[in-house]
Amino acid sequence: MNWIDHESYLEIYPPKEFNFEECLIFLGRSNQEVLHQIKDGAVYKLIKIKDSLILCKIGYINNCIKVEFPIRTPSILVRKKVGEYIWELFDLDQDLGEFYQMASRDKILKNLAHKYFGLRIMCIPDLFEALVWAIMGQQINLPFAYTLKQRFVEQFGEFITFEGERFWLFPSFEKIASLNVDDLRKLQFTTRKAEYIIGIAKDMKCGKLTKELLLQQDYHQVQTSLMLIRGIGAWTADYVMMKCLHQTSSFPIADVGLHNALRNLLSLKEKPTMNHQLA
Repeated sequence: MNWIDHESYLEIYPPKEFNFEECLIFLGRSNQEVLHQIKDGAVYKLIKIKDSLILCKIGYINNCIKVEFPIRTPSILVRKKVGEYIWELFDLDQDLGEFYQMASRDKILKNLAHKYFGLRIMCIPDLFEALVWAIMGQQINLPFAYTLKQRFVEQFGEFITFEGERFWLFPSFEKIASLNVDDLRKLQFTTRKAEYIIGIAKDMKCGKLTKELLLQQDYHQVQTSLMLIRGIGAWTADYVMMKCLHQTSSFPIADVGLHNALRNLLSLKEKPTMNHQLA
């Protein structure tokens, strides 16, 4: 991790293949987002390190990510954890140089890679959040998924207030493990989704499912481990491996949005099939 701790703020130096503005556009895609706020070109995000709630203001100046602490400056150990979290959030460990070399020779990716140069996968460092968000989005449109997320977070998450506004934290698996299905049904979760989410929370509470254990496994082992969990199919497993576990081989190939994007990009009359051969 390439960064400097200035005590009252952090400077994080990303790789050259990084565009903060493009990442900001992705983070601002929904006005229903409840886990961060974008103001004046900066992201305000609440992070929990051990038992401390830390509000971070994440901006970009002079080719570096500047992380400020609007409420209070945390201890040096907590600042280190904050730096690590934000490094992971923007997926800064990934070397995109080889990807851009490959993309420059690919007729589909070439223009996209140029247009969105520096956009990185915006990760979800917390495994429970990544799993729950993926399950929330199953078989519903994105706006309703954000509605469910907002209700879930505001009902069961922690928050702090700063300058009259609330900044929320995703609910902990410990909290959700203690719920029953009706607690989520009241928020318009289906019975099955409620069962899946509470089941995952219980698996994590008893230590059966942890990010540390998954990170020790290879792609196929992780995929198998995740798909053994009720409610997790191939798409959900790949999404979580991509957004949380940094598995570069993961690719949610059955994603409908991806198929629609390819149809538009290639001016096809209908969505390409899984076996579609591009001439």
